Amino acid sequence: MYPDLSYLFHDLLGTAPDNWLSIFKTFGFVLALSFLVSALVFNIELRRKAREGFYQPVTVSFTEGLPATGGEIFANAFAGLLIAGKGFYAYQHYSEFRLDPASVILSAKMHWIAGIIGAAVLAGITWWDGQRRRKNPPITVERQLYPHDRLSEMTVMAAIGGIVGAKLFDLFDNWESFLKDPIAALTSGGGLAFFGGLVLGFVMVVWFMWRHKIPFLPTADAVAPSLTAGYGFGRIGCQLSGDGDWGITNNAPKPDWMSFLPDWMWAYRYPHNVLKEEVPIDGCSFDYCKQLAEPVFPTPFYEVMMMIVVFGILWALRKRVKTVGMLFFIYLGLIAVERFIIEKIRVNVVHDVLGFQLTQAEIISILLFCVSIGGMVYVTKFRKSFE
Repeated sequence: MYPDLSYLFHDLLGTAPDNWLSIFKTFGFVLALSFLVSALVFNIELRRKAREGFYQPVTVSFTEGLPATGGEIFANAFAGLLIAGKGFYAYQHYSEFRLDPASVILSAKMHWIAGIIGAAVLAGITWWDGQRRRKNPPITVERQLYPHDRLSEMTVMAAIGGIVGAKLFDLFDNWESFLKDPIAALTSGGGLAFFGGLVLGFVMVVWFMWRHKIPFLPTADAVAPSLTAGYGFGRIGCQLSGDGDWGITNNAPKPDWMSFLPDWMWAYRYPHNVLKEEVPIDGCSFDYCKQLAEPVFPTPFYEVMMMIVVFGILWALRKRVKTVGMLFFIYLGLIAVERFIIEKIRVNVVHDVLGFQLTQAEIISILLFCVSIGGMVYVTKFRKSFE
């Protein structure tokens, strides 16, 4: 396992683990890359749909030559406070920051003098730059914007909603643990529920689309393969870091049909996992020296493979399916089935629902599958309205 990038470079180049690269946690690094992968696929599809005539450009007016506003100065001053204050604190307390960056970044820990200086410097630079670009009188220009021109804004909305939603849903799923130690629950590196991120990220992006009059159904079709690619890539981070999204104990012998594959694809103990669970590794002197007592199903790896299949299906269908909105509802159905299946071998909190023992993800999978069927019926029945 690679709890941080120093362990990855140790395997690749033979460098010592637990060096300065250890401040970059593998899970967070891959999560950031997954948003970039998702944005890349989304951009490709949005541009294709624009060429096919699904979108009309929107005229937006911009005023150039205005001085920096109070809001811009305040926002940059706040950024300077955080960057300088927390950066200098991390430098002074390197050992603490290296082991757990989240405990510093997501807390009130800060070098306040450095933070105040950083805030003053960035506020001053913002004011000076506004004065430098100031025109008298200001000039109003108009630009034609397509949805792909707003991709960076939609990606930010999706990232904020996705991370907040994933954390909130995980807290709801582990409510008792949250009540016992709220700070630890909020600042822990793991603990992200995929469906929570999907729901709130979806809400944030839909709100942005409504605000900027971007058609929903063609954009939903464009985002379907994008979400699949991002989720599949993100699960690579779960597998590499050992963030706790593994499966149930698996002591069964590896099936004959898997004999040519590595043993870890069937059962794995996640050595050096980022959660530092459960038993010590003999002879290990690194920061992360524990592995699971019993081998488990490597479910993140299985989900990566399943997402490759789902992405391939969506990518093959994206030009063949002509009913607007259909691809998105196919996507919902596929991920609902995929997650419901994988939940059977994952470690998760179980809830009693009308006498059935279901996980949070299974409940949402059932709801999403119903939405998928209803949505496909709806867009088929009213497809003439969308063509």
